[in-house]
This record gives sequence, C-alpha cells and structure tokens, in this order.
Amino acid sequence: MASSNKSRRKFIKNSALASSLFIVPRHVLGGTGYTAPSDRLNLAGIGLHGKGNSDILHASVGGRENVVALCDVHQNAYGAQIAAEKFPKAKFYTDYREMLEKEDLDGVTISTPDHTHANISKAAMEKGIHVYVQKPLTHNVKEARMLTELATKNKIVTQMGNQGASNPEQKMIQKWIKDGRIGKVHTVYTWTNRPVWAQGSPMPDPDPSQKPDGMDWDLWIGPAKNNGYTPGLHAFSWRGYWDYGTGSLGDMGCHIMDVPIKALGMFEPYSIEASVPRTPYVADYTPAPIYDDSCPPSSYVTYKFRPSKLNDSPVKLIWMDGGLRPSHPDIITDKDDIGENGVLMFGENGLIWSDNYGINARLYINGVEGVVEKGKISEINAVEFGHQKYWVDAIRDGYGSEKYNNLTSNFDFAGPLSEIVLLGNAAIRSSLLKRSPRSNVFIGKKQLLYDSKNMVITNLDRANQYLTREYRSGWEI
Repeated sequence: MASSNKSRRKFIKNSALASSLFIVPRHVLGGTGYTAPSDRLNLAGIGLHGKGNSDILHASVGGRENVVALCDVHQNAYGAQIAAEKFPKAKFYTDYREMLEKEDLDGVTISTPDHTHANISKAAMEKGIHVYVQKPLTHNVKEARMLTELATKNKIVTQMGNQGASNPEQKMIQKWIKDGRIGKVHTVYTWTNRPVWAQGSPMPDPDPSQKPDGMDWDLWIGPAKNNGYTPGLHAFSWRGYWDYGTGSLGDMGCHIMDVPIKALGMFEPYSIEASVPRTPYVADYTPAPIYDDSCPPSSYVTYKFRPSKLNDSPVKLIWMDGGLRPSHPDIITDKDDIGENGVLMFGENGLIWSDNYGINARLYINGVEGVVEKGKISEINAVEFGHQKYWVDAIRDGYGSEKYNNLTSNFDFAGPLSEIVLLGNAAIRSSLLKRSPRSNVFIGKKQLLYDSKNMVITNLDRANQYLTREYRSGWEI
C-alpha cells in the first residue's frame, strides 16, 4: 500500500507538469477553479471530536480535495455524525489500522487524545502517508523525537496543529527580534488560563455500564492501561490525567511557547524546574493525598536556554498556568491588559507582548510612551491562518519543495517544540517524587539538568521515567 501511495502522489505531481502540453487549458474544459478528480488528494480524518472536525474540513480546502474516509472510535458521537454529514461519500471506520490498510490515502489528519498521537502517526508514516497531527505532537518527549526522525527518514510532509504558527504576525515579531529592536532578550514569560477541565482531582471510578453505544473503548485506550470504561474521560476530561493527556502545558504550550521559541531560535533547554501547589490540608491538619495520575491544578515551570544564533544571550523562559500570570510591566499602560493567555519577551531595550497564537503583537521601547508598533489583526486569515491548507499544498508539491520548507510547523520544528513543552511536564511530575512512599521529602523539587542530545535528565535518574511511558501489550512503539 505504501508504494501505491507514493506512485499516486508522483502521478499527481507529474500530471500537473504535463498539463501544460495540452492545447486546450484544463480550466476551459472544466471551468475556472476546476480540479480533475485524478488531481485531487485522497484525505482521511482520524478523531472527529472538536478540532478533528475542523481539521479535516479545512484540509479539504472547500471541497478541492477528496475526503474518502473518516475514523472515530465512537461512531455515534456528535462530532462523528457532523463529519459524516459534511462528507457523505466518505467511508466510516472505527479502527484506524483497518482504514490505513484498506484506503489509498495521500494524507490524514490526526486529532485524537494525546496518548494515541504517536501510535497513529507512526502507522501512517510507515505507509508513506503524510500527516497533520494535533498539538502536542505526542504524549512524551521520546515519542516526539521518534516521529521527527521517522518523518525525515520516510520523507513525509508534516504539520502540527498549532495553527497560530501560520499567523503572519509572527513574522513581524521575528523581524523585531532579528533587527534588535529590544536588544538581547533575557527573560520570557508564557501563560494560560487553562485548565478549564478537571485537574488535581482523583481519577473517576470505572463504570462499564455507562459506556455509550457505538464506542470501542479498547481502541480509545490504545497504549494506556485498560481499567474499563471510565465516565467523563471521553471526550474532554482526559486532558487532566497523565495516562491520556498532557495537562494545561501540553494543551496550550505549543500555541503560546511557539512564539518565543521560533523568534529566539531556542530548541535545547539545559535545565527545567517545576513548582506545583502544595496539597490542601483537611480539618485535622493532615495533607490531602497527592493524585499521581492527575495533572496539578496549576504549575510554574522555568526553562533555561543558552545563547542562540538569533539571540546572543542566555534566556530564562517561564511557563504559568491555572490562573497564574506575570506581574503587569510598567512599560505597558494600564488600559492594555496583558490577558489570560500570552507572551512577554523582555530585552535590554524594551519588550514584546502578544496574545495566544502571536496575535495582537505589540512592541514597547524603554523611554518611549505607549505602543511603538503593533500587528494588523484585520489582515489575519480567518480560517486558522490557512494552516491546514498550507500542509495540503505542500503535499501536492512534495517533500523538500519550497512549499514544504515554508511550512510553519512541520516536524522539523514541531518535534523540538513539543519536546520542550513535554519536558516541562516531566519536571512537573518529577516535582512530586518522594524519597520513599512514607517520606515527606520531595526529591524532584529542584533544577533538573537535561542532556537534550541524549534525552536524559542527568541529576535525577527517577525523573527519566517521565520522558517516555509504559505501553500496553500490543501497542509498543
């Protein structure tokens, strides 16, 4: 099947070149904007709840491409039904493995819970199928590195679903940095108002009697341990539990940290340190239990980076979630609130502030009152900045083409970005490690030193368990 896909893509590209040999132009035969059926890419959507719906819709480019298959473990779910209505000719599957085996596909959008991203992406890429994968790229650091290397090896056209990466305002922010408008950057704050789901609470008890009709729970669980159907996890609360989700940092980090990581060219933190809230005390002054399987309600994570080619200065990048945010800088007037999600980059000569996705970017210079320069929101593409369309266009032109190289979040970038984000989660989980089960000494509440090349935390071996995961039998990667 993989060779069939590659041959088909080659045929599509060569057909576009050969069309110039015909005396009668194609648009005369089929009308302006006409695309011959043989020139349409065959696409499929895996995971149809929430973003899954919009991802495959936008990837179809208004019907320009051919959505031939849809896949979701819960065929009766609202999102699955909506997708089926939008693409009535698409064949519906419950098991992505069956779909990848039977369908002749050029590309797939993967919008499942975080814990299954790597398994599905790997299966598709090994068949030569191009992939668009929701953020974060994977569930853990080692999975992100594996997918990045596999994409290069198999020459796969990739894109991660942090659509703000294609926001044109980011290029303006990058130019401000390149031109030295605020001097050397030394401190960056990134923050979000997430979670807006349960975190810091115990895992709900399994109750198979509540499993909805038409749902394959074993497939939803994938590589995680199967304790039986657990109400509430599907289709949203999974985000707050480590077996399936990556918490607030995993959910929003790739959207927000994308801005400074790209602008400053920082890809290899040498240390990370996390601080999470102490558990509350109950009436008799004993601490409430720590739920090892649940992401904390809030966190404060510090990354340290060495100077880069784009910023000749060490940088401390701070992440905050759960209602935490930085103090309001004096240089920003009170009328300009820094918001519930955002980025602040402090340099020698001023600062840059932007909202989520890099929108509403503003430049402030020390000694100059008010905004010196700001982005033009009216010029932003309303359809997720064209993020999915750019991926599809790059598939048409091929791996290594100019359109591929212009992708703003292919795995060459999205992989390292996801590693940084997920490394923060390793620090968060490590901060709750005790010396022993009965001890009150938390051995991971310290700066963790990281060897990025070898993916190893060098000063706390127990923390390395959080760079990967245990896989259920049959789901190892």
